Amino acid sequence: MPNEQELWLTALMNKFPADPAHPIPNYMAYELLVFLIIVVGALILRSRLSVENPGVFQQAMESVLEFTQGMADEMIGHDGRRYVSMIGTFGLFVALSNLLGLIPTFATPTAAIQVTLGCAMVAFVYYNYHGLRHHGMVGYLKHLCGPMLAIAVLMFPIEVFSNLFRMLSLSVRLWANMLVGDILEGIFTGLIPIFVPALFMALHIFVSVLQAYVFMILPAVYISMAVAEEH
Repeated sequence: MPNEQELWLTALMNKFPADPAHPIPNYMAYELLVFLIIVVGALILRSRLSVENPGVFQQAMESVLEFTQGMADEMIGHDGRRYVSMIGTFGLFVALSNLLGLIPTFATPTAAIQVTLGCAMVAFVYYNYHGLRHHGMVGYLKHLCGPMLAIAVLMFPIEVFSNLFRMLSLSVRLWANMLVGDILEGIFTGLIPIFVPALFMALHIFVSVLQAYVFMILPAVYISMAVAEEH
């Protein structure tokens, strides 16, 4: 965002050698922090894996894995487990990004359209890649032309537009929800500092988890459509 106040983590990152004319914005600094949290968490989890005595962190991550596997099995069906790592990563990244803004002096990366659009573009490339991998170039183009050759001229541009609109829909839905939530929380917390912050924090957590779930289930649906067999 233009003229946004530089937060402490952003200021710290901008002290390292970089282009002074193009400093790191807040959203980039905090999405890098989320990425670092995920990587460090994965390394810690790997070092402490135990079959006999799993810790709380391992049990929590196993629950997330089982949930994601169930979603993949239900939405994609056969061979759905192939896509669990990407779907789960989307969920973790979006959830942590959404929740980060609850910490004082931290920002919500997903309240910036650049972050949500980046995630949506990754999802777009990912499911189209697997559609191409599954059907082949010619087969995937035929897949986009619909079940009947007679209406292929009409269906192909509709399918292309629909695919591009999915990317826009994914990014704008998440961005708008988190941006509006941050704005309302800031306004009402400033006006009524007693009790209201707790209510908005609870709402923020609910919306954060819900939007992370949406960002898992929609790519799963898009993958299922991309690799579906014509009957």
